Amino acid sequence: MKVIVVGATGTVGRAVVSALEPAHEVVRASRRGPIRVDLEDPRSLDALFTAVPDADAVVCCAASGPLVPLESVTDEEFVQGLQGKLLGQVALARRALRHLRDGGSITLTAGTFATPLAGGSLVALVNSGLEGFVRNAAEELPRRLRMNVISPGWVRETLENLGMDGSSGTPAADVARAYVEAIEGTAQGQTIVP
Repeated sequence: MKVIVVGATGTVGRAVVSALEPAHEVVRASRRGPIRVDLEDPRSLDALFTAVPDADAVVCCAASGPLVPLESVTDEEFVQGLQGKLLGQVALARRALRHLRDGGSITLTAGTFATPLAGGSLVALVNSGLEGFVRNAAEELPRRLRMNVISPGWVRETLENLGMDGSSGTPAADVARAYVEAIEGTAQGQTIVP
């Protein structure tokens, strides 16, 4: 299959590319890569599917959301936090459903945390919103398209890069396997926790 990986230069994106490359043609897209895409720029999303016609799947690993204190975050900061990870991924999915080959798949990225996280209200809203969107949108997709969302929680390498103990995180390679299963499998409308 021809698989577009948005966010291919990030920690999870690199692992997904490595997991897919032995069996698939991978097209790497990122803000600073050879194929440039920014989830907050609708024109770049349109250009992506013009540059990469006839893809079988699109994966979004590019999304992240800020941790912001609920009592002091401004309305503008809150809306900006929704823009990339939630609205940007929804915009990517909406474009993908018009451009992917019949039977193709869309895999987005949310997140899950076992306990509430200080400053995590915005991230919780975004992640829950993505899960609800995927669950419902999967039922509306044409042409046997499938849509799922990966909800990895903390990734070991991310924790280590932040100077934290990575032992409670899931290794990026394990997270990447969940994306591969979503692309190659038959799951539809699922939130997959690696």
